[in-house]
Amino acid sequence: MVKIRRLKHWGWGFEDQQPSREELASAAAALAAHLGFPCTEIEQPVALEHVSLAEPRVAMPPSLVDISGRDDHARASHAWGKSYSDIVRGFRGRFDHPPDFVVYPRAEQDVERVLEWCSAQRVAVVPYGGGTSVVGGVQAQVDGSYNGAISLDMRQFNRVLEIDECSRAARIQAGARGPELEAALAEQGLTLRHFPQSFEFSTLGGWIATRAAGHFATALTHIEDFVESVRAITPVGLWQSRRLPGSGAGISPDRVLAGSEGTLGVITEAWVRVQPRPHHRGSATVRFGEFHDGAECVRAISQSGLNPANCRLIDPLEARLTMTGDGSSALLLLGFESSDHPVQALLERALEICRKHGGEAPGPRQGSQAAGSWRQAFMGAPYVRDVLVAMGVLSETFETAITWERFPALYEEVMQAARQALAEGPDGGSSSHVTCRFTHVYPDGPAPYFTVLAPANRGEELAQWARVKQGVSDAIIRVGATITHHHAVGRDHRPWYDRQRPEPFALALRGAKTALDPAGIMNPGVLLDPAP
Repeated sequence: MVKIRRLKHWGWGFEDQQPSREELASAAAALAAHLGFPCTEIEQPVALEHVSLAEPRVAMPPSLVDISGRDDHARASHAWGKSYSDIVRGFRGRFDHPPDFVVYPRAEQDVERVLEWCSAQRVAVVPYGGGTSVVGGVQAQVDGSYNGAISLDMRQFNRVLEIDECSRAARIQAGARGPELEAALAEQGLTLRHFPQSFEFSTLGGWIATRAAGHFATALTHIEDFVESVRAITPVGLWQSRRLPGSGAGISPDRVLAGSEGTLGVITEAWVRVQPRPHHRGSATVRFGEFHDGAECVRAISQSGLNPANCRLIDPLEARLTMTGDGSSALLLLGFESSDHPVQALLERALEICRKHGGEAPGPRQGSQAAGSWRQAFMGAPYVRDVLVAMGVLSETFETAITWERFPALYEEVMQAARQALAEGPDGGSSSHVTCRFTHVYPDGPAPYFTVLAPANRGEELAQWARVKQGVSDAIIRVGATITHHHAVGRDHRPWYDRQRPEPFALALRGAKTALDPAGIMNPGVLLDPAP
């Protein structure tokens, strides 16, 4: 009998990846020393057998029993996403809103049956891809007007169905995770080249539903840049757009689904634009004495038309914390790649721009080592966060975007708001860290990404997190930036999203939801509230 590898019920990764008590203590001691935090007592997560889940409010109908599960692991592992607050709750055995049961559809007909039954029974449906939401997008949290809530896990929709080599496109099911779809495309020498930090577990459907951003730091940044057409099942029927390289025929049906976060229907598959795997690469790491000097350089590069694949500016503190640098300089990670032509000339021109702005490029070996260290830290961050929770460290991120002329004001406002909120921490904020980097850049502005690390108030982590979230998010909206560049809205960002969007657009969105989801069952509470 083949043993199925189970995901953690509370954190990132698989159950067999949870470090032992000794390994956890060793890792925590090293992390505490590196961060400059006191080495406190290491806590262990509450074991699943000690978790008490609320009794299901609704029974599985006979028509869905063969594709459903309601065991404790299924319900607990689908109760939260992967935000800091989700991890803390799960770590402490707190599962406030578990789904009544989890459905694993095998075909679109199964999805149709689920939506029909849930509409008739007033049961909420929460579409679930990889469960990697960091904004409260996948929890089955509904009010008393619902009879229950289920999680609709799309993991069995995981195949690359068709590849059109002539037009360079692929038809891929929505539940395909990053490694699965890339492995299938690689057999034909192709790639989607979309690598978000959650790549290991997140899915194509989740990327589209949340407008996820991936590998490219310029030009093609978000998943909708790669989408050719989308197919979805809504409570009132099939949503299928035709494959086109571009169209001016009214409002794009694909763009309506991109960012819909499961509120309009269930994405089942999509045609996406693919490309040959790159063979030509060039990279460099450039040092700047000041972060804002590097920002001016990045602005010049983003407006040059060079369109590097990687153009990530990291402030000195983040460089030190990720072991990318020694903390004395801001670092710019530059990279070019192509499947068609050499890129060295493009890299050299970008380095000329860097030198004009006071940048200093080390030798190729040093630059490659720095880029590799940062990449390893970036992809491993979700695993490290589980350790940080166990050792009592608050870890949160804020990502946004703003035009270049307003970036200095945004930077100052966010830094001040974060430090002010952290001043209420156990050490008065004296040892807390707030860092900034650019994840993506555009000719008209950057996408800054702020990271907060601080000693946590044990047992009061959620209140401490809420203060930081409130202060920084208020600052982001006050300056005129977006509440999210690529993490989506979910439930966590709703208060600020409601302030950001135009009210006539909110009315239009409510009208679309009412037409497509008359019973209001699709992921209620995310993006907007369903009509009474």
